[in-house]
Amino acid sequence: MAGSSVLTSRADDFPRWYQDVLAKAELADNGPVRGTMVIRPYGFAIWERMQAEIDQRIKSLGVSNAYFPLFIPESFLHKEAEHVEGFSPELAVVTHGGGKKLEEPVVVRPTSETVVNWYFAKWIQGHRDLPMLLNQWANVVRWELRPRLFLRTTEFLWQEGHTAHATASEARSFALRVLGDVYRDFMVEVLAIPVLTGRKTALERFAGAETTWTCEAMMGDGKALQMGTSHELGQNFARAFDITFLDETGAQSFVWQTSWGSTTRLVGALVMAHGDDAGLRLPPRLAPVQTVVLVVRAEEGTAEAALTLADELAGAGVRVETDVRVDVSFGRRVVDWELKGVPVRVELGPRDLAEGTAVVVRRLRGEKRTVRLREVAGAVRAALEDDQAELLLEATDFRTSRTTACTSVADAVEAAAEGFATLPVEVLGADGEAEANRAGVSVRCLINPDGGPPAGEEPGEPQVAVLARAY
Repeated sequence: MAGSSVLTSRADDFPRWYQDVLAKAELADNGPVRGTMVIRPYGFAIWERMQAEIDQRIKSLGVSNAYFPLFIPESFLHKEAEHVEGFSPELAVVTHGGGKKLEEPVVVRPTSETVVNWYFAKWIQGHRDLPMLLNQWANVVRWELRPRLFLRTTEFLWQEGHTAHATASEARSFALRVLGDVYRDFMVEVLAIPVLTGRKTALERFAGAETTWTCEAMMGDGKALQMGTSHELGQNFARAFDITFLDETGAQSFVWQTSWGSTTRLVGALVMAHGDDAGLRLPPRLAPVQTVVLVVRAEEGTAEAALTLADELAGAGVRVETDVRVDVSFGRRVVDWELKGVPVRVELGPRDLAEGTAVVVRRLRGEKRTVRLREVAGAVRAALEDDQAELLLEATDFRTSRTTACTSVADAVEAAAEGFATLPVEVLGADGEAEANRAGVSVRCLINPDGGPPAGEEPGEPQVAVLARAY
């Protein structure tokens, strides 16, 4: 393809290819402190599109956005033993401020369960205060030993939801609604990335949770990536922070809680799930720029015609940019837009203008069509819809081709070198999970083999473990 010479081949060196795409598509750069990152404008535009789509879905569940402090008293984390134990190795702790030693060290938030629940204890008094449904968009800090841009960084951006409910069943139902109606729906319908939704094993669940539900996707090298999680916290934090309410009978009860989150890791997922040797391939529903109108040469009114065509596309609901940088070679500009993964390119030169046509190029297929100017908007909209569906189908077929049904732990570990391995839970067992972990393979989630709702904990429910090497 046109851009293949500027990137390392995916087949030759997938990690290097990934770094090349981030740099040359101008998505991100390393920050001055090890493990931090600078998200460049194009990368942030992609994240903003993700934020908007996720935020809309979150609010449709009745959740309100709020904001909680970046600094958390260290004592808060010690209130829930499993939580602090799980996060201790990743904590950044501030001991001095204003030139003086602090009376109590403060933690730079790794997650906000503790500070949110301190306020829940103040705000929740009776059953009329429930459910309390909050979300925040924020940055968090977890001291990362092996950083990789977007995938694992010391500081990253995310949304974290926190809810309190009157009953355990209501909390579980809400956690699963977030998993399906927010995360899975966004990932499949907008990112065009098929995800497995299932339950984490006890070894893999969130520190302080009773149950963790997850969305797991396969990347272009066959490895798994955790895309988002939703947790049932039970009453663990409610007891630690004394979050109680008077129920309708007048009895005092502890609330039942959930928390859930997704991060800028989704940008990395987008690169690795859909990218090719020419760079990004953005799903049209997500792409900040769905179409670029590219002037071939600035002659005979082509720039003016390109701007008029762009206005028509914008009027048809297409996110569009016009490229009139004729001081840069046409070939170089084509490579740049392919690197950025813009789904459709409309090329317009003096000859096209004289004939009343333009060339419509689809990034996904590399297909070129000469289209009458009055038909360009319709052709572009049709191409965008087709490519959204085609990307999902392609990613789904790839996952299917790289998933192997296994009958032993040893076979599953071997199969995980290429993709996903499935294994009956009764065959896996705790010893099998430990054996797989020693080989660098983890249980990504437990699923229903028939593809139904995520596997729960009901007795006799059929469960299959999905094992893979993971980011």
